Amino acid sequence: MRQAGLTFDNVIKCNVFLTDMANFAAMNEAYSLRFASPYPARTTIGVAALPANAAVEIEMIAQAE
Repeated sequence: MRQAGLTFDNVIKCNVFLTDMANFAAMNEAYSLRFASPYPARTTIGVAALPANAAVEIEMIAQAE
């Protein structure tokens, strides 16, 4: 993102993948610390597994102003 001259303020949509939906509250807290209101649109999906045994994966779509 930085190489493209973008910041987290340019993020308009996130897709969050969790291997355990019990981690939603912790992820939501971290999300609210990284982004400012109005928050980017978000979809959160429970998945069976992620690469490298990760617990969370976040895909972001950013738009240049």
